[in-house]
Amino acid sequence: MDTLQPETITQAILNGVDYLHQHQFPNGEFCLYLGHEDHLKDTIPYSNVFSTSLICFSLLNLSHLPKVKDILELSATFLQFQSMRAGTWNNFTTWAPLFKVCPADVDNTACASKVLQALKRDYPHNKEILRCNRNKSGLFYTWYTLRPNTIWNKDYWLLILREFKNPIQSFFFWSKFECNRNDIDAAVNANVLFYLGLNESTQPVINYMLDIIEQNKEANCDLWYRNPFTIYYFFSRNYKNGISALEPAKQPMIDRILATVQENGSMGNNVLNTALGIITLINLNYSANVLKKAVNYLLDNQQSYGSWARWAVYYGGPKKLSCFGSEELTTGFCLEALASYALLSNENI
Repeated sequence: MDTLQPETITQAILNGVDYLHQHQFPNGEFCLYLGHEDHLKDTIPYSNVFSTSLICFSLLNLSHLPKVKDILELSATFLQFQSMRAGTWNNFTTWAPLFKVCPADVDNTACASKVLQALKRDYPHNKEILRCNRNKSGLFYTWYTLRPNTIWNKDYWLLILREFKNPIQSFFFWSKFECNRNDIDAAVNANVLFYLGLNESTQPVINYMLDIIEQNKEANCDLWYRNPFTIYYFFSRNYKNGISALEPAKQPMIDRILATVQENGSMGNNVLNTALGIITLINLNYSANVLKKAVNYLLDNQQSYGSWARWAVYYGGPKKLSCFGSEELTTGFCLEALASYALLSNENI
């Protein structure tokens, strides 16, 4: 495969790292915006744990760089501070108004835990509390909240009874937002699988993921991740992690990404999808000239300060009334894509 000039990729990565280093909050958090359309032109800041977990994971392959090391150290402390009972995490930071009424969730828990695990930072043992939150089919519920069950675990009950501290606000939370107590979401389950690994408790997730790809349901398999590229990204991390049982989903995901390639090298017509597409293809052991063109597209669209344009990564539900993203989050994915391509091409950064 033809390669780009190594110094071009290296400089783009260093510029992107500089941007994140300069824009990280003093407490280790990264900015996230709430808007009402994918391109996030009219937005308000949104204090949130999830974006920091995602950015940190994207930077792990660059942890040898001094500024990335600084970023990860500061963000790891932030994530440790945000931990709730039994090593769970909430979508909101502890100082956000909705923190007291929004329940902890397994998606934030799995993603924050994966980062802290990779960085060898201490956090409460939480694998049992994750296994407690499954339905009869063995799939993981998104929310830690009240529902009929026969689980006898003190931490689990104290966690789900938390909503009785604010019963009226909790009622309006479930009434107002596009979620319910029994939500089962595909990317959420994929992220739990990524953290826990394949074992008896996560085996049902495999068939669930395979069915989604086989039935071409990736655009409507998760309340929060409405973009198929995001689903491919989260699914492919498990394949890269050695879960060969996902082999039947490999080629369909590759084919569907390649079907979106444009003449300018982009995938899915924007920078975010292109970055997610590059990462997914590399995770699935795909290598061809299309990757070079896609990387060139990312390089051509890097902004003068080292960032890439904000675009919605996830949503507040199927109606997409709320869209969430930021330059920082897009930049994290773009850096992961460039670093993955550099590793594929045996280029040192």
